Amino acid sequence: MLEVCVEEGAGIAAAVQGGGDRMELCAGLSVGGLTPSASLIRLAAAAPIPTLMLARPRDGDFRYDTQEAALIAQDITDAAEAGLAGVVIGASNDAGGLDVSLLQQWVAHARQEGEKRGRTLSLTLHRAFDLCADPLAAMEQAITLGFDRILTSGCQPRAIDGVETLGKLVRQADGRIIILAGGGVDAASVPALLAAGVREIHASCRAPLEAAGDAERRFGFQNGPRLRTNAEKVAQLRSLLPV
Repeated sequence: MLEVCVEEGAGIAAAVQGGGDRMELCAGLSVGGLTPSASLIRLAAAAPIPTLMLARPRDGDFRYDTQEAALIAQDITDAAEAGLAGVVIGASNDAGGLDVSLLQQWVAHARQEGEKRGRTLSLTLHRAFDLCADPLAAMEQAITLGFDRILTSGCQPRAIDGVETLGKLVRQADGRIIILAGGGVDAASVPALLAAGVREIHASCRAPLEAAGDAERRFGFQNGPRLRTNAEKVAQLRSLLPV
């Protein structure tokens, strides 16, 4: 399974054209992803492959106040109403572990929103997981909460550097939850991830378009080269995974 992380319409098209199995839809990939716009959600909902929507109202940490928590609950509702396959959520407590109480509320809300529409929303715990000091214990919490999968880089910035932890997670999970490996994943890192037992891969498959022009850089509209999901990179990565 290859999940392609996309943030614009051209990225959706590239993920489909390249043979991606599923999309994670977001905005602001340069800061790890943010909640996408309503118009982009509608576009992704019309795509021929399933889409999971990231619900993250701002950059920075994953400790949310009451207002932010309500925004994420509304994002879950919006994803359900749009007909998306699921949502990607996560929250940390003050100690850096999972905010189990808040996650429990969101999971219950997602189940309710799905039931209203006669289906089940797929639930991914995002990389707030990677900030947990004890990932194996955090995984057990995620299983108890009812998550379907965990998007993780093995508690390292890049999945290839966390491959040992990813292997431990897969073995302890023993089929009870899916470990979705993401974080700097490219064709070179896939063999090691597969060897660790990972069966779902998450990648943006992006390539640079062009450097920022003088005016765009001067006004702060663009910092460096624009990156966009590339269909050839998607196809290359998909070709490395078992059918």
